Amino acid sequence: MSAAGKLFEISRGKLAAPLFGLAALAVGGALPAHAQNLPEVETVKLTETLYMLIGQGGNIGVSAGPDGVYLIDDQFAPMTPAILEAVRAISSGPIRLVVNTHWHGDHTGGNENLGKEGALIFAHENVRSRMEKGQEITAFERPAPPAPKAALPHLTYNDRSAIHLNGEKAQLIHVHGAHTDGDTFIYWPRSNVVHTGDLFFNGFYPVIDAWSGGGIDGVIAALGKVLDKTNEETRFMPGHGPLATRADLIAFREMLKTASASAHGARDKGLSYADWVASKPFAALDAEWGDGFLKAEQFARMVWAGIEKQGE
Repeated sequence: MSAAGKLFEISRGKLAAPLFGLAALAVGGALPAHAQNLPEVETVKLTETLYMLIGQGGNIGVSAGPDGVYLIDDQFAPMTPAILEAVRAISSGPIRLVVNTHWHGDHTGGNENLGKEGALIFAHENVRSRMEKGQEITAFERPAPPAPKAALPHLTYNDRSAIHLNGEKAQLIHVHGAHTDGDTFIYWPRSNVVHTGDLFFNGFYPVIDAWSGGGIDGVIAALGKVLDKTNEETRFMPGHGPLATRADLIAFREMLKTASASAHGARDKGLSYADWVASKPFAALDAEWGDGFLKAEQFARMVWAGIEKQGE
């Protein structure tokens, strides 16, 4: 069986985090029958008001306090009961808001469930647009049909926004042409915590959706903005993988720079994609970054496609 459609254990000696395979990037919460053995949700406490939930799909950020609860992303629809149970163990307050860091279904699949329970969905305007129209996950040849109305973001923004709840300001910052064209990272200055969404896969090759406006050079630039806002003491909730340090993020960005330089160098020499891949350009990176659900050639296709498309 191919990588798409499997459950993979991503384990770097820090955390084993089940992640439904690449096909799960599609909008919509349904998982195929073989993936219905859902994991428990692990809760990582960061401060008195901020938590990270690890389940199946993108890591969830939780702000909980006197003003209620808001979430950063919501994984797949079948995970909603387990997510709610984990949230209720933190707070009995209402879930007032869900922020989507981007449109992929492993981060938005619970929107419909939570929206019907009264939560407002908030995202960059490109997220609503892509969910409303439906997409094609070209890298994995998987259609993503239009999302139901109840799953669509109710509130959108186009550059920067902020949430003032639970005694702390959360800064929402859009970065364009990175993992997708609708990415948001969230920074809580007082707590010195960031949720990066899928700008950051901690410890393994990332998905870069070149067919949704993303590109590796955009991710590198976006992570530069994240680093500019933060410091050595910042803790980072990645889109996938364990809670991270600044050193983890810098190492990831350096890997992306190496991958990008290799692809640009090949293109400058007039090499074809096939010739570049045949040269095994990421062989030196595989030992450290090749343990995830993307293999080097799949990652290479995304790198090349993003550079090609963003150069058009």
